[in-house]
Amino acid sequence: MSVACGMECVVCLGCSRWAWKRLTYVGSYDSESWPLADPSEFAAVPRICRAILAVYEDDIAHPRFPPDGGYRMDPKLISKHTTYADTQGQCPPYLIYTDTEDREIILAIRGLNLTAESDYKVLLDNRLGKQMFDGGYVHHGLLKAATWLLNKEADTLRELWLQRGPDYRLVIAGHSLGSGIAALMTIIIVNHRDRLGGIPRSQVRCYAIAPARCMSLNLAVKYADVIHSVILQDDFLPRTPTPLENIFGSIFCLPCLLFLVCMRDTFIPESKKLKDPRRLYAPGRMYHIVERKFCRCGRFPPEVRTAIPVEGRFEHVVLSCNATSDHGIVWIEREAQKAVDTLEKEHKDALERIVSLNVPNAAPPTSETAKDSSDDTPAKIIIEESSDDTPIEIKVEESSSNNLNSSGKTNWDELVEKLFDRNESGNLVLKRNIPVQ
Repeated sequence: MSVACGMECVVCLGCSRWAWKRLTYVGSYDSESWPLADPSEFAAVPRICRAILAVYEDDIAHPRFPPDGGYRMDPKLISKHTTYADTQGQCPPYLIYTDTEDREIILAIRGLNLTAESDYKVLLDNRLGKQMFDGGYVHHGLLKAATWLLNKEADTLRELWLQRGPDYRLVIAGHSLGSGIAALMTIIIVNHRDRLGGIPRSQVRCYAIAPARCMSLNLAVKYADVIHSVILQDDFLPRTPTPLENIFGSIFCLPCLLFLVCMRDTFIPESKKLKDPRRLYAPGRMYHIVERKFCRCGRFPPEVRTAIPVEGRFEHVVLSCNATSDHGIVWIEREAQKAVDTLEKEHKDALERIVSLNVPNAAPPTSETAKDSSDDTPAKIIIEESSDDTPIEIKVEESSSNNLNSSGKTNWDELVEKLFDRNESGNLVLKRNIPVQ
């Protein structure tokens, strides 16, 4: 009898420990070891979210549900704004917009419409291991939609890019269902760049907002340089390994299904998950917006963490009341904008602090600081001659055409070759006679 009671206590303790760990697991744990994102990398996310939100509007000039501050888009620069009648159920509606201020050509695809039967057909057109592509596995229905969309709009995108010039970047963006289509469309584009006028790979970018699991792990890591996934805290979709067609075709309510998936995955080791080539993952580099903490009430100033994870790639379902609300594009746009504003404020506060401490040569913050820091104007290097007893002074001034790479920024590799020689040991040594241009 005592043995049975002891076993019962062990089982109860084990179950209690499991329940405690699962119920107290918060989304911020997935990225707690990741470094913070660079502000320049994440600055585009809020305006990309606004472009996706604009797809939901009938008329951008007279919006019904504008985000805070408006869409900040010129309706005259929208080349195409489609509806479900235009896409004929092949993919969700989308728009094509030319951002002349940031030099981007944006194709934005909306997310799942719960009342549109055609969206469910795209989701349900798949089964595990059905579609191989580029050495991996992808979601068949999403790949089919991406192929249709590229065939339809390739000429438009090519003409816009050739007309605007090579310094413009092509941005493919989508939310939820649209994120999977955007990610797979991007893979096709970078492998067939001749269809878009030979656009360089470095000028192609995809933003998958609240991404769906649409490609195997090898493809998700392979294209991390061009695909960026943005996830808000506890969002359920990137974490749910259950195929999309099972999630939305289930007879169970979504919270119940997430709980069952959570219990099942507890007993599956991660090594076994990684060895399954058919298992689908969220694509590309991850940007995780974290704005809530364990046992803390309310929302905190968001921080953005980034990495290209292999193990622990959002494998834990978070049992949270925010799991579905964090999937909304409206909330993602708000928190992304807060994160960008927070990063800019930190920079301004640091500049003010360094001036208050009377640090030599400290420059006070100005209204143009943020603009100047993101300016693509290349640098001109001026070498001031000096005697052997004093150091050589190197100044950086604005220039118009020197040392440019394909993105319009300074080519530092060429600059190093001009300024330095290598000695016999392979170390860099500053040249004494440097021609001044």
